[in-house]
Amino acid sequence: MLAGLAPDGGLYVPEQWPRLADATMLALRGASYREIAHAVMAPFVQGSLPSAELQRMIDDAYRGFNHPAVTPLVQLDANHWLLQLFHGPTLAFKDVAMQLLVRLLDFSLERRSRNATLICATSGDTGGAAVEAFKLSRHCSLFVLHPRGRVSEVQRRQMTTVHSPSVHNLAIEGNFDDCQSIVKSLFNDADFRARVSLSGVNSINWARLVAQAVYYVFAGLSLGAPARSVSFCVPTGNFGNVFAGYVAKMLGLPVERLIVATNANDILDRVISTARYERAGVTPTMSPSMDIEVSSNFERILFDASRRNPAVVRKLMSQLAKTGSFALPQVLHAAIVRKFSSGRTDEQATLSTIRTTFASSGELLDPHTAVAYAVARNAPSGSAPMVTLATAHPAKFPDAVQKGSGIRPELPPPMTGLMARTEHFEVLPNDPHAVRKHILSRI
Repeated sequence: MLAGLAPDGGLYVPEQWPRLADATMLALRGASYREIAHAVMAPFVQGSLPSAELQRMIDDAYRGFNHPAVTPLVQLDANHWLLQLFHGPTLAFKDVAMQLLVRLLDFSLERRSRNATLICATSGDTGGAAVEAFKLSRHCSLFVLHPRGRVSEVQRRQMTTVHSPSVHNLAIEGNFDDCQSIVKSLFNDADFRARVSLSGVNSINWARLVAQAVYYVFAGLSLGAPARSVSFCVPTGNFGNVFAGYVAKMLGLPVERLIVATNANDILDRVISTARYERAGVTPTMSPSMDIEVSSNFERILFDASRRNPAVVRKLMSQLAKTGSFALPQVLHAAIVRKFSSGRTDEQATLSTIRTTFASSGELLDPHTAVAYAVARNAPSGSAPMVTLATAHPAKFPDAVQKGSGIRPELPPPMTGLMARTEHFEVLPNDPHAVRKHILSRI
């Protein structure tokens, strides 16, 4: 957790997957979200974090959510549900992990009498959630890189209107993949990394994914697991959120299908459908948090699908860096397709889904959720209940929601006045040297 990215540039995964026995899951049916969170996360921290301390941090993290269930389920039709993940302080699913991560990091750093410099690339929601979580951190300085002009105004202001000596917002002249490339470059600079005690809060940080696996287990138990399987459709660009569903499955949750939903930036749909992972440029869309071309967490499923062979992952990622693409070997592609299916939604279908869903159910969907709901409705029907992950409050993307539904959603009362607050951020070129120099001048 403290390192974020491994020293060789790879990502951390567990040496082995712990399992939640059916008896344990049966005992958790009807338990609170906080109790389920402790049961899911405890095996991953055993020996390094006291059980009571973990529960205290979980209770503290979710006290500020505005729904008692933390991530409630809402039924849309006979066999389709929304898992609402936007009841945290910044109205996005990133809050679920980030509010816990700051507590885990501060606890670990305090125990070691250390401070850390955190760096974060964001396509919108990660940055806001990180800023809100770390603005009062006792041991962390946070630098958030967002692509200038490529996040919604609400997303940008959630980052740039928070005034804290611990938080630094950087608008990069480029796209999200450029921001992510800069982050990787800084992590790969061993001298800089050691000098500033660098760590990360993107979903490359393993602790983020463990915390996100909880809401899959929570939803599954609510719908009858372990006696009944459940399927999930997940809007994703970086593969982190859907990989958290895979973590839940490896823990023992009976998952029938994990569906990857993409917008026009469909590299994940293409690789699952055709076995070819190929960069094709990023197209700005009304679901900007998914406007991503290089999905960093895809490395993790490559590792598991190749029967944990690091040489296979190194070869494929080297090909991507050199040529901008790679082709999955047939055996590896078959292993991934057994675990995941996928679909793509264009802009017109996204708007249509917002409109028809509101007309039929009264539920307003943000454009990311609409992408996933459209994919889920077009997927072959199965016996298991389908859960679409609602990753953001519709008021975070009012223009798209209004265009689709005719209704302009309002921000909840705690965010009243957001659009009038003063912003603070620095504009920097798409250059890791400029970002490195800026960080050194501020810490």
